[in-house]
Amino acid sequence: MLDLNSMVRTLKRPSLLVRAARFGLDDYRRDRALRRILKTEELPSTGAALLQLMDIENALNDRRKLQSAEYNAAMHITVLTAIMGEARLLQAAYRPHLVT
Repeated sequence: MLDLNSMVRTLKRPSLLVRAARFGLDDYRRDRALRRILKTEELPSTGAALLQLMDIENALNDRRKLQSAEYNAAMHITVLTAIMGEARLLQAAYRPHLVT
């Protein structure tokens, strides 16, 4: 089984979606975004949030590929942005702190 960072790194999506998601990354606010996407008041841990976001993104991507009328490109970009933001937080948590 892949670890969370590997799951995020191996995610292959159209470059237009990825570029749009990156534009939102600087403005990513975990509390606001996760409450909206996950429809919860209680924020999960970064790892748990990433797993939930990956499930939601997979469903959105399936709708995109099927050209479903239920597909929402704006929500897909929002979820991809959240995945990128959570992945950054996860990497920062495990990055060794520099000692001076």
